[in-house]
Amino acid sequence: MSTIVLSAGGTGGHLFPAQALAGELVRRGRKIVVMTDSRGRSYADAFPGARIEIVPSAAFSDRSVLGLVSAPFEIAAGIVVSLAKLLRIRPAAVVGFGGYPSVPVMLAACFARFPTAILTPDAVLGRANRLVANWVRVIAANFPLVRFIPKDMSKVVYIGNPLRPEVIDLVGAPYETPAADGPLRLLVFGGSQGARVFSERVPPAVALLPEELKARLEIVQQCRAEDLETVRVAYSAMGVKAELAAFFRDMPLRMVRAHLVVARSGAGTVSELAAIGRPAILVPLPHALDDNQTPNADALVQIGGGWRVAQKDLTPEKLAGMLAAAFSDPQALAKCAADARKLAKPDATLRLADLVEKLEASA
Repeated sequence: MSTIVLSAGGTGGHLFPAQALAGELVRRGRKIVVMTDSRGRSYADAFPGARIEIVPSAAFSDRSVLGLVSAPFEIAAGIVVSLAKLLRIRPAAVVGFGGYPSVPVMLAACFARFPTAILTPDAVLGRANRLVANWVRVIAANFPLVRFIPKDMSKVVYIGNPLRPEVIDLVGAPYETPAADGPLRLLVFGGSQGARVFSERVPPAVALLPEELKARLEIVQQCRAEDLETVRVAYSAMGVKAELAAFFRDMPLRMVRAHLVVARSGAGTVSELAAIGRPAILVPLPHALDDNQTPNADALVQIGGGWRVAQKDLTPEKLAGMLAAAFSDPQALAKCAADARKLAKPDATLRLADLVEKLEASA
């Protein structure tokens, strides 16, 4: 039974695709080893049956002088430790999912000439992946790459972004076109970094809607915990039905029920919207590294799956106009939902597993 090493950072955008691939490779009879930094000790539940190997890592995002000075030495230590572990494990392939914890592992794997691949879910090659892109054998991409393109584009294979099982179960769920005088279900979420601006601007936008639309609205909105009461009071004062929470464990189901989504445009969000097929107003996170969320949003917008608006332009008046226009044309919303599915690659996990098997065969 061959062993596959997976290496990923600690955010959902890195971990969810790694989890999806791990599950499929286990079904195909492979052993999984996850190599990451000290946060990996909490990953056992995310990767049942996998062995977790800890390696030193550091990010250059630490702005302190001490952090900038120590980071290269920590990464060098990570490469040495990773190399020792890889030579002991002798994996059939090593796959990186981005995030700084993957850098020393992938560099060590390239140095030792193990078959290697990285997944880049964004339309912009991430900083960690850029450090290894010209050394790995294969780059598995989700959206067409628009910036920081590798020297050898022949190694890029467009397979999509592996999705969580709970999303796969809902692929192609029928879109319920809003009925005349029926409810209008709006889903709003922004993740831990991006929810605050929606708490500040969506309620005032809703207040500007015509009364006949406002009366039909049913809002589900993710808010930061400290904003929940303020947003709740605002909707209550308008008489608008709203369900608010700091976190929804069933977000894919919430997407299915929505007529329209307002969200950020991380790769995972855009991939899930496309797979489920829901129209969206996308507001890229303005401070995201290398502005990676804007081209993700554009990938959906260009096929007719929604609209993009910069955060600086997201005034309550602008958003109210967009919401009113969308909800006033149910058939156009339904077409957006259908067009969004053109971007979907629901078999991305299977295709990535196939790619890993080809890497094994090339060893």
